Amino acid sequence: MSYVEHANVTVRDLDRAVDFIQTALPDFAVRGRGMGLTGPWLHIGTERSYVAFQQEHPEAHGHRRAYLDSGINHVGFVVEDAGAVARRLREAGYREGFKAPEHAHRRRIYFYDRDDIEWEFVQYTSDDAALRNDYEG
Repeated sequence: MSYVEHANVTVRDLDRAVDFIQTALPDFAVRGRGMGLTGPWLHIGTERSYVAFQQEHPEAHGHRRAYLDSGINHVGFVVEDAGAVARRLREAGYREGFKAPEHAHRRRIYFYDRDDIEWEFVQYTSDDAALRNDYEG
């Protein structure tokens, strides 16, 4: 079965990115870090999947417009308790993003990290794939 192994995201500061991810997902650990051709990087996640963070190059020219220009709009994670994730992120001062409509079989929350990258956290309330992937209700 295919699955997403990782997403690669450029951030301004690696430590701030780690703080955000570990606030939302305390089970994520730094798997490795190093220096690449364009600068420092790290991988944070589990044994099966992770986020690769690349630190922004000092000569970067600013940000793209989310959902308008090419690039990542958000990265989504499945979580057991979206309410607990939201509570931890609010308490740490992170800003909420998109307000997802109510759905009978999933709860989605969105938050921005300190680089204004939006992240989605979804809690499924059914193990039935047809209900989890229902786009009508």
